[in-house]
Amino acid sequence: MTNRSLNGAFDVAFVGRANIDLTAQVPHRASPGRTTFASSLTTSPGGKSLNQAIAAASRGGQCCLIANIGDDRWAHQITAALAEAGVDTRHVTLLPETTTGAAIIEVTPDGESYITLALSPATELTADDVRCALDALDARAVVVQLDLSPRPVTTLLHRRPAPIVIGNLVPHPDLDKALLRHLDVLVVNQHEAAAILHTTNDDPLTTAAELRQLGPHVVVVTAGAHGAAYADSHGSGQVPAPTVPVVDTTGAGDAFLGALALDLARYVPLPDAITTAVHQGSLVVQHAGAQPVTNE
Repeated sequence: MTNRSLNGAFDVAFVGRANIDLTAQVPHRASPGRTTFASSLTTSPGGKSLNQAIAAASRGGQCCLIANIGDDRWAHQITAALAEAGVDTRHVTLLPETTTGAAIIEVTPDGESYITLALSPATELTADDVRCALDALDARAVVVQLDLSPRPVTTLLHRRPAPIVIGNLVPHPDLDKALLRHLDVLVVNQHEAAAILHTTNDDPLTTAAELRQLGPHVVVVTAGAHGAAYADSHGSGQVPAPTVPVVDTTGAGDAFLGALALDLARYVPLPDAITTAVHQGSLVVQHAGAQPVTNE
């Protein structure tokens, strides 16, 4: 099953990582030298780009994922989830004799998630991987994980493979920050923004304006329960988030970005697209796991 349009064009292509999430509910995080007893371990498909692609597809988007995974049982769980969601997987490559990456996620009673990503170096995208996928790509928007190694990101940003190029996450330390001027939209959360700017400013509106000075045409800063702020050439603004019960924040930012990218690809005005994205993020935090619940 794919969610591809009849004319061959995708709304959004997501470039980055797919992995398996190993999640446990914990009463609190373990202190040094102590053990915390947790719930039973659950395994589910995850990874920033995978979550974003499924979030966009769940809203009817024609989406594809560009990522590498190992040829193991976790990979087959991942590809099955993508197929069920309607995400095109022709650029998801299974690498033989390679292990799929895993995220170890602890979720505390307040719904906060603490994530450690165990990368599988052999599955990291290369410049050649990106170049080959882009040569066959027809998409209105492309979302790229900026924390990938510099060469594939540089290849993508120089090629500008779609009318809208969106970057997400803190850029890799070795990525030339001047390349951020090739981004139409930069989307980060408050913690990522602080890491990029080397500040402790907790005002997302001010932070968005400061990040624009690095070159992106539009900057969106998500602020959890406080919604999101944005800045572009026309000014700036904030979108509040609804007050909802929080069960698990894992994947909320990915649901936000998947919704935002899809709406921007369909020419929805930025403030309206952010409003919808904030709503989608608020839905995800109300249940366990990173994937959207489509019947909400």
